[in-house]
Amino acid sequence: MAKFEIFKDKKEEFRFRLKAGNGQIILVSEGYKIKASCLNGIESVRENSQDDSKFEKLIAKNGKPHFNLKASNGQVIGVSEIYSSMITMNNGINSIKKNAVKAIIVEV
Repeated sequence: MAKFEIFKDKKEEFRFRLKAGNGQIILVSEGYKIKASCLNGIESVRENSQDDSKFEKLIAKNGKPHFNLKASNGQVIGVSEIYSSMITMNNGINSIKKNAVKAIIVEV
């Protein structure tokens, strides 16, 4: 089962990561000063992940693809890993679209 994991980073900020059912991390958030903002970020992922136009496809300096998921206001709410190909990146996007809506929320 997919899940959003909420955790604190080294700066003591709240972050979330979306993990697919196989445990692979498919999206990571920015840092939030308060937990409520982190939870709002998760809800924004649930909502915006269903809209293809909210995925910004990019190419890293090493030539490999990755993407950002953006909110309606244009703010980045999650970033992907660097993928080996456009096909694997598109698979990552499809995984988010499939998993984000029903993913459970856990604290780690």
